[in-house]
Amino acid sequence: MTVRPIVFFPDQRLRQVAVPVRAFDNALHTLCTDLLDTLRAVAGLGITAPHIGIGLRVTVLDLPQSSAPRIYINPEIIWHSQTCTQNDEGSISMPGISAPVLRPTAIKIQYTDLHGNMHIEEASGLHAICLQHEIDQLNGIFWLQKLSSLKRTRLIARYEKRRG
Repeated sequence: MTVRPIVFFPDQRLRQVAVPVRAFDNALHTLCTDLLDTLRAVAGLGITAPHIGIGLRVTVLDLPQSSAPRIYINPEIIWHSQTCTQNDEGSISMPGISAPVLRPTAIKIQYTDLHGNMHIEEASGLHAICLQHEIDQLNGIFWLQKLSSLKRTRLIARYEKRRG
């Protein structure tokens, strides 16, 4: 449908907690289609409505090993493993910058689909990492906040230098 403009760091909309979706209507379907089109245009793995300036709890993942994109409405982590791993993470809202982030290797989430039906899903590997990253974003936690203050300061300086 439409590729929407990305909200770039340090825009404060990326730090706001997204509100739950209440209406499962055509506007939600259009938003999800636009999110997928936008995600594919920037060659990312995941996107949330806040990444395009809309404060709703919607995320779309388009992972390499998946047969189709996945849409998660109002996702919440309800369990996570005690085992953690580090993976390089970045954001479409901060292109060209990445760093290792420590996260649980497996999670269980509760979410709603586009039709308002509730689901519970387990995820591991890249799928779990991406879900945690995007759910953090919906909770107003930009991925940089998972890093030490020193690392965060260095990455922000590098990002600002790249932007000119």
